[in-house]
Amino acid sequence: MADKRDYYEVLGVAKGATDDQLKSAYRKQAKKYHPDLNPGNAEAEAKFKEVNEAYEVLSNKEKRARYDQFGFAGVDPSYGAGAGGAGFGGFGGGVDLGDIFGDLGNIFGGGFGFGGGRANPNAPRKGADQRVGVTISFMEAVHGCSKTITVNKQETCAECGGTGAAKGTSPETCPDCGGRGYVLRQMRTPFGVMQSQEPCPRCGGKGKIVKTPCAACRGSGRTSSRRTLEVKIPAGINDDQSIALRGQGDAGTNGGPAGDVIVIVTVQPDAMFERDGYNVWVTVPITYSQAVMGADVVVPTVDGKVEYTVPEGTQSGTTFRLRGKGIQYLGGRGKGDQYVRVEVEIPKKLNRHQREALKAFEESLKDENYEKRKGFFKNLRDKFEGK
Repeated sequence: MADKRDYYEVLGVAKGATDDQLKSAYRKQAKKYHPDLNPGNAEAEAKFKEVNEAYEVLSNKEKRARYDQFGFAGVDPSYGAGAGGAGFGGFGGGVDLGDIFGDLGNIFGGGFGFGGGRANPNAPRKGADQRVGVTISFMEAVHGCSKTITVNKQETCAECGGTGAAKGTSPETCPDCGGRGYVLRQMRTPFGVMQSQEPCPRCGGKGKIVKTPCAACRGSGRTSSRRTLEVKIPAGINDDQSIALRGQGDAGTNGGPAGDVIVIVTVQPDAMFERDGYNVWVTVPITYSQAVMGADVVVPTVDGKVEYTVPEGTQSGTTFRLRGKGIQYLGGRGKGDQYVRVEVEIPKKLNRHQREALKAFEESLKDENYEKRKGFFKNLRDKFEGK
């Protein structure tokens, strides 16, 4: 056992990893090296067995404890057997491998045809999904648009119809596993003889063997193609939302449905408008005189320009609401609102006449305020004196 890699290293986890972390790491590694995804790859098959062995030990609390304390010797059946079956008797009774392999079956959902699920390896399976990104402008997201994308996908081989066998031939049932896709393995342990399942090494878990491969797909049953698709992006879509093109992904196997193309939308920000859900914010500058006296101003919206009456005495930072001038609800009726934030522009330079006019205006305010203050104090004095 000296040539074995550390089980934690095999799964790519730390020694203190939780059960969920172990399961997640196992799922990732097992899918990566599974024989169904690496047909004829002896190195991947060896790594797949190594991953299974590591998870079988680390997912069992008793085995993991022995492994952490004694290393490989703690889980090597030959150590216990050499001591008359009592080498690790102090760790309690037998281990229920049904739970271990049942868990493996649950992780793969029976889709790989081994473990507790014992799924049919020749059952129809859906093809893989493809993920493609597309970037659109703010206005394209508001009003909707059409875009074209290019995907590389796996399609059913037209030459062999997906069987992988040359014309005039057909796949044969694997004689080693009888078409089940897995074989039984018996292992003598300190707790007795235990039986488990593993993918059939001869057929790679497929249950069938192709003796004369199709020349077009080299026995895989699928060929690569590059396709251009049109994507209709609905009005109201937001950044990082996705659209599914059903049945446009990789072809299924054994007559299963094709996968989907998932289009992930990126919306570029706009220089004028700011989105808040289905509402829109915009800042509109007005002049000092417009703020003081009020005025009709032109306000941009996502559907074009509209006229809005700013009341006199409007302060900088005041917000007005334009109902129904926002973004259309995605997949529904109605629209959000637009909020208009007013920003009063203060002139940076004034000519002589403008300065004189502004000073006269300020003086008139002083006179007006003086009369108001004088009248206020007179009323206050009269009340105090009881008049």
